[in-house]
Order: sequence, then C-alpha cells, then structure tokens
Amino acid sequence: MGRTKGLLAAALIAALPGILTACSKPVPPVGKWEGGAERGGTLVAARVEILPDGGVRVMAPDITNVMGPRDQIELLRDRLASDLATNWDYVKPRMFDFDGKTFRKPGGIAPQMEWDKATNQMTLQLYIGARPAFPVVLRPVDSFHDNPFASG
Repeated sequence: MGRTKGLLAAALIAALPGILTACSKPVPPVGKWEGGAERGGTLVAARVEILPDGGVRVMAPDITNVMGPRDQIELLRDRLASDLATNWDYVKPRMFDFDGKTFRKPGGIAPQMEWDKATNQMTLQLYIGARPAFPVVLRPVDSFHDNPFASG
C-alpha cells in the first residue's frame, strides 16, 4: 500500500506543472494595433492598445452607407483617421475576458477581438446596428500613425 501511495504522489507531482498551466488564466498580449476597413459601404478606422495590466483601449469610429466618387470616400477616410487621432487620448481602458485567443466583454459571449499569436495580428469584431460582426484586421505597430489605413 505504501509503494502505491508513493507512486501516486510521484505521478501527481510530475503532472502538477501541466495542471497548473492548464488552469492559469491566459495573459493578453501587450502592444498596439491599428488598421482600417472599407467594405459594403462601411468605413472604419481603428486602434487597439493593450496595457501591461490587461486594460484595453479601443476606438473604432465608422461611417455607414458610404457611396459616391472615390475622392469623396477618401475625404471620409481622412475624417475618420483625424477623429481617431484627435480623440485617442480620451479613450479609457476597460477589461475584457481573454482565453488566449478571443477577447469578450466580461461574462459576454460575442467575440470583441481575436488575436493570432503566430502573426501577432488582431481582428476587431464590430457590431454596427443589427448587422453581423464586421471584422477589421489590425496590424501590430510600435506607435500609432496619423492614418490607420496606411500600410506603415
């Protein structure tokens, strides 16, 4: 009986690091992401910043039902970029549940953001009106740009 207990204890001790890792809460990636999207008459400019304490700053102004000549659409894109840059300092961090890939509002079901660890790409899921989620692919950046639509 003593030998069996010893083997069981040794097996539990060997498995303990894996058990603890499986139970630990994933830590959100710290960094900055930005991007823009233009699809189906919707324009979005977006920024996300994840702070070391896990707080998330996110802003994504949008314009829907965009139609017209290309030069007018470019002016609207410029306006969104300007609104984003001008108002970014006022964005307060908030907390999200994070499972290692998907960010959700605390206790929520709908994905708000999805992070691809392999590429460090973030996809913001916007819910505009009663429409399905509108994904906005964001690229990692060291610092934010005046124009999130730019490829820099």
